Amino acid sequence: MVRLAIDFENPATEWWESGGRDLWDALIEGFDNNDVVLESVLAESWLAQAATITGWEGGPEWAPHPIFSKPIDEDEEF
Repeated sequence: MVRLAIDFENPATEWWESGGRDLWDALIEGFDNNDVVLESVLAESWLAQAATITGWEGGPEWAPHPIFSKPIDEDEEF
């Protein structure tokens, strides 16, 4: 399982305005607006599609993309 979440330290306005918002909204339907927990394969597929949208690259070193992924700990509740 993987958590995908908005990286608020990445100012990717172009990505959000170029289709990223629609892609994110389709993913989080029924979930919190800031993050979602998915099977790893689905998360990887979504991230690959997100990377094709203009503005995905170019954020600061500590927040290179508008969405980040983080593995879920076995004992983490979600």
